[in-house]
Amino acid sequence: MFSSLSIRNFRVYWLGMLVSLIGTWIQQVAQSWLVFELTSSAFLLGVVGFLNSIPVLILCLFGGVLADRLNKRNILIATQIAFMVLAFILATLIQLKIITPFQIMAVAILNGVVMAFDAPARQSIVVELVGKKHLFNAIALNSVAFNSSRIIGPALAGILVATIGMSGCFYINGISFLAVIIALFSVRIVKTQNKFSHSNTFRDLKDGLIFIKSNRLILALISMVGVVSLFGVAHVILMPIFANDVLNVGIKGLGVLMSSAGLGALIGALILARLGDFKYKGRLLLFSAMVFSISLIIFSLSKTYLLSIFALILIGLSSVTAVALVNTLLQVKVEDRFRGRVMSVFMLTFAGMMPFGNLIAGSLAQAAGVSFALLFGGITCAVFFTAINIIYPEIKDIS
Repeated sequence: MFSSLSIRNFRVYWLGMLVSLIGTWIQQVAQSWLVFELTSSAFLLGVVGFLNSIPVLILCLFGGVLADRLNKRNILIATQIAFMVLAFILATLIQLKIITPFQIMAVAILNGVVMAFDAPARQSIVVELVGKKHLFNAIALNSVAFNSSRIIGPALAGILVATIGMSGCFYINGISFLAVIIALFSVRIVKTQNKFSHSNTFRDLKDGLIFIKSNRLILALISMVGVVSLFGVAHVILMPIFANDVLNVGIKGLGVLMSSAGLGALIGALILARLGDFKYKGRLLLFSAMVFSISLIIFSLSKTYLLSIFALILIGLSSVTAVALVNTLLQVKVEDRFRGRVMSVFMLTFAGMMPFGNLIAGSLAQAAGVSFALLFGGITCAVFFTAINIIYPEIKDIS
């Protein structure tokens, strides 16, 4: 289950990332609650999510070219420092009691710009840390780190907001980036120089897109991630409203709901890590996608706290299984020289579609209620994955 942690480079990186991710989730929950307190608007919650993700849509492909050209470790050191500075800026504004929704939106845009260059390097550096032999296990353990933080971070956020205040949550996030920065300085990676046919960035970008377009399987896998991102993950940004208006459980209940999705995702990630390089990956991918859609529909219709928690556990488990499988299949089947660009398109569909999903969900929640917005997303995902199963029957045969 933990075989890739036997490799020092990955072990150091993984531990530093885990600490940083806990801080990030603490800030995310605190920021969602802060925006809701300042505005009482479902639409503006969606706007903040939109602004955080829209730079990824615009710049992520160039981030992929950069990841294929430069040392990924150095890129990540620069991006983590930038994330840390932005967290401290928000913490200071909150502490001075001069924070406004406009300032939160401005920092969200800057975070998105940094993420556009961070994500492709972070996704494609894993194979350089562990090699292809341990790649599936390492990607699963990355999901373990991410989803452990989804449990720990939101639970801590509910306590910390009540004890040290909003600004304290943002300061903690800023400090947490030091863990991954120190880890990155301590790992040693031999950079394999990719051979580009030309030095023009746009030509290199075009070559990567042509490679993706020519591969039917890659297109199908990426489209599945895009639909989940567009219609399936807005429940995260709308969770404060669901907790407050539908379930009436407040910020402590919000922390439990967020942690429930994280718990399910952690279980899914651990199962994948234990399975290793197993057969029938395609069948598990399609099954997980349908479980995700049905669970989201159940959550949208729920009016009870326990049923909502159960549905979120299933949502977390099925979503991390599906996304981790797509991530691994893409990296295994792509040529080394295209990996950064392919993973930038993966992140483009995963994070770049989120702003539009957040706007759609925020608008629907404002007009027809948060339950309808989530129900619409669940039904849309279910219809799409049914169609994928029919149009791309070869997916179920991937092993």
